[in-house]
Amino acid sequence: MSTISEVQAREVLDSRGNPTVEVDVVLSNGARGRASVPSGASTGANEAVELRDGEATRFRGLGVGKAVANVRRLIAPKVIGHSALKQADVDRLLIETDGTTNKSRLGANAMLGVSLALSRAVAQSEGKPLYKWLARERPVTLPVPMINIINGGRHAEDSTDIQEFMVVPVGFDTFKRALQAGVEIYFSLRDILRGRRLGSTVGDEGGFAPLLPSNHDALELVLAAIEAAGYTPGSECFIALDSAASEFMTDSGDYTLKRDNVTMSPSQMVDVYEGWIDQYPIISIEDGMGEEEWESWRMMTERLRSRVQIVGDDLFTTNTGRIKRGIDLDVSNAVLVKPNQVGTLTETIEAVDMATAVGWGTVISHRSGETEDSIIADLAVGMAAGQIKAGAPARGERTAKYNQLLRIEEMLGDEADFVGRRVYEGFLNHR
Repeated sequence: MSTISEVQAREVLDSRGNPTVEVDVVLSNGARGRASVPSGASTGANEAVELRDGEATRFRGLGVGKAVANVRRLIAPKVIGHSALKQADVDRLLIETDGTTNKSRLGANAMLGVSLALSRAVAQSEGKPLYKWLARERPVTLPVPMINIINGGRHAEDSTDIQEFMVVPVGFDTFKRALQAGVEIYFSLRDILRGRRLGSTVGDEGGFAPLLPSNHDALELVLAAIEAAGYTPGSECFIALDSAASEFMTDSGDYTLKRDNVTMSPSQMVDVYEGWIDQYPIISIEDGMGEEEWESWRMMTERLRSRVQIVGDDLFTTNTGRIKRGIDLDVSNAVLVKPNQVGTLTETIEAVDMATAVGWGTVISHRSGETEDSIIADLAVGMAAGQIKAGAPARGERTAKYNQLLRIEEMLGDEADFVGRRVYEGFLNHR
């Protein structure tokens, strides 16, 4: 039985040029795994702690030297010698060593780097592709890509209030063909923006960040891009939103869309979503209400649940305790899953399993500060999540995930199962 024989860590740079943690795990049989940890800009208050140094004279206080030191000095001595095959046991040991409720001692970035690197090392040791090792006995599927084509909110300056406008290519038989459609729509949008002199610079996740007079205009642009690329809105391709509503919620609990020069109550905000759903082929809305507004979430779910997927991100932060509360209160019908929100692979899988057990959708997601690590692609396939957010089909840290999915589809051959329309079937029947 292979054991963990070496753990190393270092600072590397993420896609925004900020330091992040990279970890190497070596097993006693020579197998190796490497993982690097992403970082968010629009972060939920209940996410596990991303440990930063806070030294103003170094990397503007964003260095991760403390997290790297924790891997080398505190984590490595604890895990070296442990069975590599027992991922859950190692992850529980990390949690016990940290000893806090929010991973603030070791840092979720330190813990996740070790956890993910171990999974890669074991997959190599077992002679299996990572997605297959993660799946164990599960059936595997290729996810629908939710492709970010317009960036706003915290991810782009002077763009829309809504953080992400995504195109969702569902009406195809393979992941490869769906990705092709998304790429063609992305460049169709670029051509439209240039033709209208709206600017084609991009935000943190590779989506375009045009200066627009309203959020409604962004929806019009996405619709125009789908049609200009030769695809049928509402059949082959749909639209998804990530509102990140906590970012534009006021202290009084209302919501201010600066682009539209309007402030609304939660009910009025849902009126806006409902109007958009009536007018555009929207299939998914993420973080439509503030992250602690449980009653507003329940109201939104009651009104919209039959028509669109309602995804909780900042609401749940990949935390099974919060997901269980959401299930009990009936405040959503889908969960966004970000491993760095919780800190270990085991807890990430538990979050997926909890949501799946009650029929909720799951979306495996990147972060705005990403690395070239493609592990979320394997996770989406191995967990049969059905959906993935990896950003625009541009910038290497985003395309790394899409390219890995293309490789996996090729490896699976005739057994490749792209979920396509099936993942949204319940909503499509009510449109």
